[in-house]
Amino acid sequence: MLINIIIGLFVIGITVIIQGFGTNYWLNHIFTNYYQLPIETFKKRKAKLLILTAFFLLLLHFIESGIWAFTFYLLPGITEFETMEKAIYFSLVTFTTLGYGDITISSSNRILAGFEAINGILLIGWSTAYMFSVVQYIYKRTYDDIQNNSANEKK
Repeated sequence: MLINIIIGLFVIGITVIIQGFGTNYWLNHIFTNYYQLPIETFKKRKAKLLILTAFFLLLLHFIESGIWAFTFYLLPGITEFETMEKAIYFSLVTFTTLGYGDITISSSNRILAGFEAINGILLIGWSTAYMFSVVQYIYKRTYDDIQNNSANEKK
């Protein structure tokens, strides 16, 4: 059991690092490509920013659950995954905490599924907060423009 806890913590560490570097990369992308845009151009691109942010975060989660799937697939004590496709399916279901139960791990390695579910809750919550932050940025920038236009009209 101790080895499973160590493996689980190691994989959690890898996925948290991926999430951290990924969200930092995307933050730099937003500041580089959107922050300095004139407001009229920004207004035209705000939906694109939201959509690309959502897809980028989904890509991060797919990579992270793929790392879990690869871990499950490689562990010698887990015999339920004859193909990588089954491991990916199980990992996605576990990462998102759906837990359908159509594929389960019956070996002593099943504790890793719990670790993955905890990891998924944490990282999806992180992405939700990140997405909310991007929405706030868009609203703030739009609101500031409205305020500036109102002040200019009063002059």
